Amino acid sequence: MAFQTERDQAGQTLAPASRVGVRFHLVPAQAAGHLGAMIDALKALFRPEAPRTDVSPDLAVAALLVDAARADGVYAPEERRAVAALLATMFGLDPAAAEALRSRGEVAQAEAPDLVRFTRVVKFGLDEEARLQLIEALWSVVLTDHRRDPHEDALLRHLAPLIAVSDHDSAAARRRVIARQG
Repeated sequence: MAFQTERDQAGQTLAPASRVGVRFHLVPAQAAGHLGAMIDALKALFRPEAPRTDVSPDLAVAALLVDAARADGVYAPEERRAVAALLATMFGLDPAAAEALRSRGEVAQAEAPDLVRFTRVVKFGLDEEARLQLIEALWSVVLTDHRRDPHEDALLRHLAPLIAVSDHDSAAARRRVIARQG
């Protein structure tokens, strides 16, 4: 079987006819550069990014604490106070500054499409000790009402690896919080 070279109306070479009569248009040389750019763009989607700089570590922590407090569908005044108190302790803030940070965290959490923008900042912006302190603070917030809600448990199981805290360390933090609550 002999293959013949054909040209389209624009003069571009068409691939030889196959056995079933299907013709494939060859990519012109100038379009090959666009293909390389497209492949580079696709590769960039799968490269790890640096943490987003539009969220500061303290705001990321505040948003995660607020999300944990809201996980059971109830954001009670005692949970709001607990979040503010934890922020004051963690960042050395006075009560007014801690309340302001909590308020900013509420807005950031409500406007965010997901928690990844916050967990990435925490994972890459805080050292291990601070991340362990955060997981303990998260458990403290969800256990403010002295009961474990399945939604809160699921959230913390989801968050721990995202902030580079092991399940073992998360469980130890939960036990410490429960022991403090008596």
